[in-house]
Amino acid sequence: MPGNIPLCGALMPDIADALLEDLHGTLIAIGVTAGAKTNSFPAGYNAWRKTIGCRVTAPAVDGKANRAIISLVSEKLAISAAKVNIQSGATSSQKRVLVEGMGKKEVLERLKGK
Repeated sequence: MPGNIPLCGALMPDIADALLEDLHGTLIAIGVTAGAKTNSFPAGYNAWRKTIGCRVTAPAVDGKANRAIISLVSEKLAISAAKVNIQSGATSSQKRVLVEGMGKKEVLERLKGK
């Protein structure tokens, strides 16, 4: 995606701007590429939009990409898929995903692989 910065290497951007803690957990701003060659999350950071990239092989048809996003996010964070919900953007490439019961600091640590 244009504007994305890879998350690997020494110059990892501060992706904390894509996270917002709320009463139920943490919201993650995600920019999705459906129909990609491989699944990947996080897949870069868009500093202008303040979104974390997410690539899924599933097409954006009949909720397939949304289900793939939930699966990828839950796998990366090592939590049940039942605790990951798309709060807004169900039909958009820009989504807000709620991770229930997990604070911003913990989500950030797991995303960065700490």
